[in-house]
Amino acid sequence: MAKGASARAAARRQKDKWKAKRWYSIRAPRNPWSFKKIGETLAEEEALLIGRPYEIMQNELDGDFTKMHVKLKFRISDVVGNDAITEFTGHDVMKDFVRRQIRRDRGKIDDTIDVVTDDGFFVRIKPFIVTRSSVKASQKSETRSVARDVVLKFCAQSTWIKVQKALMDGSLEESVSTAISKIQPVRAVFFRRSQLIQEGVVVDDGPTLEEIKAEEKAAKETQEAIDVTEESLDSTENKEDEASSDADVVDEAPPKEEDTSEDAH
Repeated sequence: MAKGASARAAARRQKDKWKAKRWYSIRAPRNPWSFKKIGETLAEEEALLIGRPYEIMQNELDGDFTKMHVKLKFRISDVVGNDAITEFTGHDVMKDFVRRQIRRDRGKIDDTIDVVTDDGFFVRIKPFIVTRSSVKASQKSETRSVARDVVLKFCAQSTWIKVQKALMDGSLEESVSTAISKIQPVRAVFFRRSQLIQEGVVVDDGPTLEEIKAEEKAAKETQEAIDVTEESLDSTENKEDEASSDADVVDEAPPKEEDTSEDAH
């Protein structure tokens, strides 16, 4: 009996623990995603959210369905009210996508490059190059060297925000592909991983969280007004259709027959 009471007490404590939790909206960083809402999470206290990781596929964030194989990584760095603000910590390309690029008759060249951006962010980037045919060791070495130079030069002259954009939109991949295609025909170039090792100088440009939330509220109210208007129009059209249908029924009703019996005279 004591065991049963203990179990019930433990269940009550667990229930109370869940009741103490509340929902928080997870938002992407201010730059370059303007605090876009990317998910939700539960927590008892704000302090327990700090450092919590969150992952989302790139196409879910920006709608680019050519990037369905790219996983973006974020980490909660601040909590403002019911909003958990994140920082971008890197990305991963799904292993299945990488495996599909590799064939016996193709060459594979990969590398790990540590870069420091113009605003002092220390980032690790891993390019992956697939050539149209097998390559010699000397060609691999030259290709790797050229790709490394392109990445290092670009990152040294760019902010961390600009590097993020170049990784996401494929422009850095295109620059590497153009440079190395002079050595060997290339089938694919992508960055299979990036990782933020150490932060640099954070620049707070762009809209504030309050401005973004005001825009979201206005957009929601506008959509609700549109929905109400559409429902009203649909209701009016349905009533008109019903009235028209009733009128058709009346018009189609057969005429009454005249009474020709003797009583009529």
